[in-house]
Amino acid sequence: MSRILVIGGYGGFGARLSARLASAGHSVLVAGRSRAKATAFCAGLPDAEPLVLDRSGNIAPSLAATRPDLVVDAAGPFQDSGYAVPAACIVAGIPYLDLADGRDFVAGIARLDAAARAAGVAIVSGASSLPALTGAVVRALAAGLDRVDAVEAALSASNRASGGASVVAAILSYAGRPIRLWRGERWATSYGWQELRRVDFRLAGGRGLPGRLVALVDVPDLELLPDLLPGRPAVTFRAGTELSFQMLGLWSASWFVRWGWLNSLRPFAPLLLRLYRATLGLGGARSAMHVVLTGRAGKRSVERIWTIVAERGEGLHIPTLAAQILAGDMLAGRLPAGARTAAGLLSLDHFEPLFAGLAVRHETAERDLPPPLYARAMGAAFDALPQAVRALHDVAADAGAAGEAVVTRGRGPVVALLARLMGFPPAGRWPLHLSFAERGGAETWTRHYGGHVMRSVLTHRAGGVVERFGPIRLAFDLLPGPDGLAMRFAGWSLFRVPLPRLLAPRIHATEREAGGRFHFDVSASLPLVGEVVRYAGWLVPTNGAGEPPSPR
Repeated sequence: MSRILVIGGYGGFGARLSARLASAGHSVLVAGRSRAKATAFCAGLPDAEPLVLDRSGNIAPSLAATRPDLVVDAAGPFQDSGYAVPAACIVAGIPYLDLADGRDFVAGIARLDAAARAAGVAIVSGASSLPALTGAVVRALAAGLDRVDAVEAALSASNRASGGASVVAAILSYAGRPIRLWRGERWATSYGWQELRRVDFRLAGGRGLPGRLVALVDVPDLELLPDLLPGRPAVTFRAGTELSFQMLGLWSASWFVRWGWLNSLRPFAPLLLRLYRATLGLGGARSAMHVVLTGRAGKRSVERIWTIVAERGEGLHIPTLAAQILAGDMLAGRLPAGARTAAGLLSLDHFEPLFAGLAVRHETAERDLPPPLYARAMGAAFDALPQAVRALHDVAADAGAAGEAVVTRGRGPVVALLARLMGFPPAGRWPLHLSFAERGGAETWTRHYGGHVMRSVLTHRAGGVVERFGPIRLAFDLLPGPDGLAMRFAGWSLFRVPLPRLLAPRIHATEREAGGRFHFDVSASLPLVGEVVRYAGWLVPTNGAGEPPSPR
């Protein structure tokens, strides 16, 4: 019988893991700061023994006295945590794994690799839903695809299964703070608990969970999954609880951190935990997660979705499953020495026997995606475009290109007002990065001219596109030519109210191929005002590299 020390073994996730390990035939040392809580928990669990241990202190004497075969850290939170516990396990020659969801903690575990190899000890971080289960899911969804363009995951916990103090502390540690995301084939910045979105968790037969709010969270997957999949896809992860007023309240509070009015929401953790506990009687007991993967199989663009729905509050068991599986592998010596994340260690098949013992349902769905926006607008003429022009508009979910642009601008107060309204960059020569994000048939183009950002949203119209800059919409016909295409102005509106052509801007826009590169030239002028802006330059798709290829 193996002896496993579980730090935080009587807590929310730790208690469930301790019970699972005991039921699998292991002897469990249930460790934590409170002897009374550990003793009370062990009273109802066979082959369990309480142990007083503080993970923030020196655990070496406890390891020497108890000599467990494996240490599992389920205490958390792991945000802003150091590596004292796994380092002590390496010195003691004891394998270690954790249920960490702290991005920096999990992604940085490799710094212990050399020491773990020298000691002959296996160290695994992130043996939880994120990134162990999600890593298994995305690799299953990516099977047979030539490349993956984007991964969008979301998790919605029932109000009765949203975790305890460590989960609250983890959320508040990054709410409103910058989060690094791989998007548009480069690292970009967004903010924790923002980008609020309502999502449907769909299952066949109508047993999914519709219309739950989720917001951006900072998790290891954002760092690890781009390198785990072919094509280095964009990765986004959102999470939330089932109660919309909780989500809206935390989203609102996150702005105080983003605006710099507060350094962090973490000091409010005790208050938020009390408010959460006061609402435990609200809502249901159903949790859900889905992973949406967009990729290419030959010329096909496909979307694959894996969805799991947990009933009766059993969503709290799912974060413990990977640790149970990996504990068995480590104790059996199936995992070599070294320090690594759990992101690529398990397949979805590993989880199937454990899912079968829970009130959960999961399934995978696939659908073909429509052609890119420009292909829909131009029909057969799109395929005849030069390769460099066609490649830049071959957008499915996420893409990026980089190059250079020269910007010139007119003068006067009207030009200055329009520049502010539409986000035109200042005059000059700028390094340019263009990010494409496709959703629901619309493409958002985000142009980074050095530190200046210009964003527009393009949608389909018969024979062309509509480009929206804030409240202003400009309609264009797309006209193919021998070396590219021209965009012919076809009308404009403000807040969808059509405006007279007499006052319309004079826009000249061309896209062409030259020297194997995509070249663009866009100019706009106004009656009685003259030139407003002109930007011209070149771009090449970055294809996951984040920078343009070297010039030929």
